[in-house]
Amino acid sequence: MGNFDKLHHICIVVADIDKTQAWYESIGVGPWQVYPPLKEYTDLQVPDRDGFFNLQYRVCNLPNIQLQLCQPDDRPSPQRQFLDTKGEGVFHVGFEVPDADAAEADAEASGLSVLMRGRRDTGTGFNYYDTGQSGGVVLLTRATPKAS
Repeated sequence: MGNFDKLHHICIVVADIDKTQAWYESIGVGPWQVYPPLKEYTDLQVPDRDGFFNLQYRVCNLPNIQLQLCQPDDRPSPQRQFLDTKGEGVFHVGFEVPDADAAEADAEASGLSVLMRGRRDTGTGFNYYDTGQSGGVVLLTRATPKAS
């Protein structure tokens, strides 16, 4: 199985998460849930830790895909830079993988560079790949903790 064959979510960066959520709900997309704070990531390589920890997320689990809304604050982050330079829109497309470290190694072996990464104490976590210039959108792989 490859890194990019199990689509998990699409993440849209927005300026006003409440307004955007209300709009989606007005057309029947919902329900939305607040994604918990990102503090669970202990091994973190991001441009600005505070900028990362202060990202607000809302998720909507549809039958076939998860939609995510992301509102950055004013601290430096790739999401903030995206919003400032391109406006609202799809920031990344996320794929589920069984192992975050193996996905990162495979992607790097394929010539992709890691934009950001984070791991929980369990070893699960995420990798953002800097593919916006060549692929049109940032790609992400994520390994989710197993349900207990």
